[in-house]
Amino acid sequence: MRQATPVAGSRIVGFGAYQPSTVVTSEETAKRFGRTGEWVRGRTGIVSLRKASEAETVQEMAVAAGRQALGNAGLDVSRVGLVIVASCSAARPMPDVASEVAYRIGARTAGAFDLNAACAGFCYALTVAADVVRNGSADYVLVVGTERMTAWVDPADLGTSIIFGDGAGAAVVGPSTEPGIGPVVWGSDGQGADLIRIPDFTHGMHMEGQAVFRWATTEVHPIALAACERAGVKPGQLAAIVPHQANLRIIHAMAKKIGAPDAVVAQDVVRSGNTSAASIPLALQRLIEAKAVERDSLALLVGFGAGLSYAAQVVTLP
Repeated sequence: MRQATPVAGSRIVGFGAYQPSTVVTSEETAKRFGRTGEWVRGRTGIVSLRKASEAETVQEMAVAAGRQALGNAGLDVSRVGLVIVASCSAARPMPDVASEVAYRIGARTAGAFDLNAACAGFCYALTVAADVVRNGSADYVLVVGTERMTAWVDPADLGTSIIFGDGAGAAVVGPSTEPGIGPVVWGSDGQGADLIRIPDFTHGMHMEGQAVFRWATTEVHPIALAACERAGVKPGQLAAIVPHQANLRIIHAMAKKIGAPDAVVAQDVVRSGNTSAASIPLALQRLIEAKAVERDSLALLVGFGAGLSYAAQVVTLP
């Protein structure tokens, strides 16, 4: 068995994404509660979101996004030594999603495991992947954030029904002569762990929206700035800020406090809703497809969510 060797750095070499074809507008979600689409947009910024069919499982969406990421990276799947799936909406606790994804994309001898840090999951998984590549445990790692959040939302709950959508985003992490994934600043605030929760497998999601909003708009931007400092990057050097796509008001407040006026601020929540662990890679793929950012430019990623887990890092874009 060929062993990978330690390298100086690691970086993202390709992105992929998958979104269900079914579009649900803010007017449709609002109507169920006697509200208007304008009311929803004013509070969340969401114009529409995507809803998966029964056939579009977290596994199916992850496989589609992973294959696209490998294609965009120009990488043969035989080089993938590890698959990490970040998700908090899998339909079952085991077997893991990652092993099925690895098998179906053709990485049939790769290591595989799931990671659940909710909306911060992609940043957590990206950090693990970067360390795995640098220490030589794998040449390349496929990281996928995949969520079917609508399956866990209570249709009668206004606070979550108008926000959460479905989709998957993926990134391929490989070796680099220079660091392309900056040091992570991560942690958790367990005092607020119950602010976003699914009590058990028979009940829908519950979220204390106002409390989460207050926490996100006061506690997260110092974490983002600390990640810039650890990477040796000033906010003015950022080409993009890509926060978890929770709510447009949170995104705008955070970006203003970070203070990078020339950076593109990802606002994929407008068309995708909150897709938890999938939101950051989906937003990055959209920026790349739109040519809104240049190759080798710097992006600040900021994830935060259930359990009030958080993570931030600066990455070099492929």
